[in-house]
Order: sequence, then structure tokens, then C-alpha cells
Amino acid sequence: MIVATTTQSTAIGPQIRPDLARALDTAWHNIGGAGTWWTGEERIAIAAETRQAIHCELCRARKHAVSPAMVSGRHDNAVDLPPPVVEAIHRIRTDSGRLGAGWYRSLVAAGLSDEQYVELLSVVAVAIATDTFRRAVGLSPLSLPRARPGKPPRRRPQGVKPGLAWMPTLAPEDRTAEDPDLYREHPGPRERGGGNVHRALSLVPNAMIHWWDMFEIMYLPAPAMRDFGHEYRAISHAQMEMLAARVAALNQCVY
Repeated sequence: MIVATTTQSTAIGPQIRPDLARALDTAWHNIGGAGTWWTGEERIAIAAETRQAIHCELCRARKHAVSPAMVSGRHDNAVDLPPPVVEAIHRIRTDSGRLGAGWYRSLVAAGLSDEQYVELLSVVAVAIATDTFRRAVGLSPLSLPRARPGKPPRRRPQGVKPGLAWMPTLAPEDRTAEDPDLYREHPGPRERGGGNVHRALSLVPNAMIHWWDMFEIMYLPAPAMRDFGHEYRAISHAQMEMLAARVAALNQCVY
């Protein structure tokens, strides 16, 4: 047997690439710290509710309905979060392929801000990816991180503009010195060109960094993704894309 390399793993388990183990541990640990719009306690609650969503009877009924709007009721929630927050977490976790702009606008009308939604989405994505990875390699889920003190600064980037997505986004050319270097860190490992997929979470730069710093290690950084002359993982580019396409189809992803 091979000693596992993740810090919260069982004593004996699969071998995991050191860079991947570090990225997963860092992303999970960062859930417990204050974000830009949510406290550490709130971010942990979002992660806990993400896990609960797969056990929700309302979500299960909606998933099998022709339209989720056809089924009303109350979510089986695990923690005390406002209803629009619970609705956002549960729908993202269980039925992301049928989310729409009207649904999003209803959350905003109910009191969930654009910025809160973006940071929530980042935490949900990190929680899903971490739990799914550990289940796939035969490890038990990590315990929720401890909340760390800190007050969210609630700063909205000055250069964000509407039009690209449901919420405003920040293009590389509109970033100011007050914003984190979410696209091209110098010196540093980030080389993100600012494509639409990068900008999706850019309204909250640190939420975008939280997700992408983990995602690129799980998949490939942008330069390696386009370097078809070399294989950087145990499986090839083509094999990774085949798996990604299959998962996307199962999740009804139409990006």
C-alpha cells in the first residue's frame, strides 16, 4: 500500500500527485477563511449545504420533473441559511443543466446579490470537486474546515461591466491595481488569457482564484492544455477531453 499524500486523508490510501494534494488541501482550507462577501462561518455553511443537497427530496422530485418549476416545496436543508441561498446551492448542486437567467434574477430579487452568488458558486464548485475526487479514489470526505476570524471587505472591482454573463464581469484590460492579479500573475504560475470561461467568476476575483487555482492542477494549466506535443498527466490530452465531454453530457453542460 502507498501512503496517501493529502493532509486529512486516511493513514493508508492511494498515491496522489503532490501538487494535486497541495491544491486540494489549500482550496479546502480556504473555505474556512473570510471571503470577499461571505464570512468563514457562512462559507463553511455553504459547503455543508452543498453536501446536503444530494439528499434533498424536493431536489430529487424536481430533477425528475419536466420542469423544476412544476414542483414546489421546501428544501431539506442542513444549516440555517436564507432561502434564496439554499435554493441557489441546491439547484447548482443537483440540476445545474437547467439553470436559467430567469431563475438567477429571482434569486437576486429575493436578496442574493450578484457578488454573493459568484462567491457562493465558487465555494460550491470547490466542495463538489473535492468530494467527487476523494470518492473516486476511495477516500472518505474531508471534515469541514474550521472557521477563521475575518471580516469580508465587500469590495466590488471598479472595472466590472455587464453584458457577457448574467452578472457583470471583469476583463483583463479593466483590472486595476486594487484587484488581485487573477489572470496573469507576475511572477507566478497563472497564465490565464481572460477568455469567457475565466471571466465567469471575475466579479469576485478571489472567488475566481479560489476555483481556478485548484481546477488547473486537477486538469491542466492553460499553456499545458494547448501543448499537444507533450503529455503532462498519466492520461493523454485526448483521454482527458473524452472524459470531460462525457461528464459534461451527463451534467447537461452546454458551454
